[in-house]
Amino acid sequence: QVQLVESGGGLVQAGGSLRLGCATAGRSFSTYDIGWFRQVPGKEREFVARIIGSGVRPFYTDSVKGRFTISRDNAQNTVYLQMDSLKPEDTAIYYCAVYEYSGPYSSPASYSSWGQGTQVTVSS
Repeated sequence: QVQLVESGGGLVQAGGSLRLGCATAGRSFSTYDIGWFRQVPGKEREFVARIIGSGVRPFYTDSVKGRFTISRDNAQNTVYLQMDSLKPEDTAIYYCAVYEYSGPYSSPASYSSWGQGTQVTVSS
């Protein structure tokens, strides 16, 4: 099983930016489709974005389109989530995971190898 490690979370004011990283030591990283999700305590885990192994055709949930950018550097075994124009409602724990099972890209049930998460807090 792939082990993913998220990084880059923190506290930022509304309108600011953060860049999250999702790294692994796995040798077949370029073959993995990776998704970013976020979760607020007491709520379901929410799909944010996903990127396929080649890096083309990224896909976003509507609430982050135009503000977030998912990208990957397969040489560094890392997927990034650049978050700009952050809003207080973006506050959550952010997780990355591997798309493992046939199913909707937006469903957490389609993913495995979840990282431990990184906290993002946006103050108003």
